[in-house]
Amino acid sequence: MKQKIPITVVSVSFVLLHLACLTVFIVAFSWWAVLIGILLYLIRMFAVTAGYHRYFAHRTYRLSRFNQFAMAFAAQTSAQKGVLWWAAHHRDHHRFSDTEQDIHSPIARSLWWSHLGWVLSDDFDDYNQTNIRDFGKFPELRFLNTYHWICPWLLGTAVFALGHFTGIGGWSALVWGFVLSTVLLFHGTFSINSLSHLWGTRRFKTDDHSRNNFLLAMITLGEGWHNNHHNFMNACRQGIMWWEIDLTYYALKMMSWVRIVKDIRPYPQSARVATEP
Repeated sequence: MKQKIPITVVSVSFVLLHLACLTVFIVAFSWWAVLIGILLYLIRMFAVTAGYHRYFAHRTYRLSRFNQFAMAFAAQTSAQKGVLWWAAHHRDHHRFSDTEQDIHSPIARSLWWSHLGWVLSDDFDDYNQTNIRDFGKFPELRFLNTYHWICPWLLGTAVFALGHFTGIGGWSALVWGFVLSTVLLFHGTFSINSLSHLWGTRRFKTDDHSRNNFLLAMITLGEGWHNNHHNFMNACRQGIMWWEIDLTYYALKMMSWVRIVKDIRPYPQSARVATEP
C-alpha cells in the first residue's frame, strides 16, 4: 500500500524542527542548556509514557481531575498531537495490532511508515471519538486536544525566556533545551511503534509481533518491554522481571505514596507465565 506524505502544517513543522537542530552549530554552547534538554526529554518522556499511554490509552491507574489535566498538558508539550487523538489511535493499535487496520504496523506496512509516515499523513487527523468517550466527556481535555499546539509553544517560549533571563542565552536554551530534546523525544517514542515490533525477544505468544527490547526500554523509560505489554495491556507495570527496568512505573509508584496516583493496576501472576522460549 503506497501512501504519500502531503505538504501540511504538521509535516512542514516536523521537517523544520529537524532542520532547526542544525543550529546547535551556530548558537553558543552551554552545559546549562544541555541540562535543560536532558531534563525536558526525561520529564516529557515520562508524561508521554505515563500520561498518553498508561493513563489515557489504558487507564492503568487513577488521577484526580486536576492532575489528569496537568498530565495531559505535560504530555502535549511533546508536540505529538492531542491527548484524545493519541489515546484513541493507540487503543485501535491494540485492537488491530499488526493487521492492515493497524495504522502504524511495520509488519502490515513498512518501517518508514510505522515510524514517521502515519504521523505526518493527514489521513489520520481524525480519530474515533467513541473510542475515547471515557475521557472525551471532559471539556478541558477536548480543548487541549483541539489546540494541542498551544502546549509545546508555551513550553518553547518559557525555555527561551528562562535562557534569556538567567544568562544561559535564549537561543541556546531554545535550541539545546527544547528543539533538540523534542526531536529526540519524537524518535524515542516512535521507535516503540516501529522497532519494538521488529527487534527484540518474545516471552509471550501474542497475536502480533511485539517484542521486548532492553535498549528501547532505556530510552523510553520502560516502554521497550512491549511484548509484556501486549500480553497484558491493562497493567501499569511493563517490566515484569526484576531486571526489566521500568522507570515510568517506579515514578508512578512513588507518586502513589503521596496519593497523587491511585489504584495502580498490577501485572497479574497468572499472566506472567511465558509461552515462548
